[in-house]
Amino acid sequence: MSDGLMKTNRKIQTTRLESWVMPGIPDVLFCSESGVFSFVELKIVRGTKVDLSPHQVAFLSRHAHAPVWIATRSRDLVIRVFAGADAVDLRMDGLAAVPALAVFEEPYDWAAFFALICPIECV
Repeated sequence: MSDGLMKTNRKIQTTRLESWVMPGIPDVLFCSESGVFSFVELKIVRGTKVDLSPHQVAFLSRHAHAPVWIATRSRDLVIRVFAGADAVDLRMDGLAAVPALAVFEEPYDWAAFFALICPIECV
């Protein structure tokens, strides 16, 4: 993903989050050029199962009104982006439960990916 960011003209600040104090916080915090924050939970998917922990589901659901996302990548290197509000359905029923907001195949359209997960302005 960081390689993809370098291929865009965006000046997004990224912070990799690891927290033992508050389990469930998404993996990456993004800050757009205008100061808009968003969180992304990154998941590698085998088959259709999305392995979200109960803490991750709770965080994503509790902050569903904010720009929180789940980005999955499957073995065929397809990236799917889901809203945080879809966390419960993804955990319970997998990828078939919810249509992705966007699907990216190689070569990835990184500009479109970052426009979705890290908008320049609040919407």
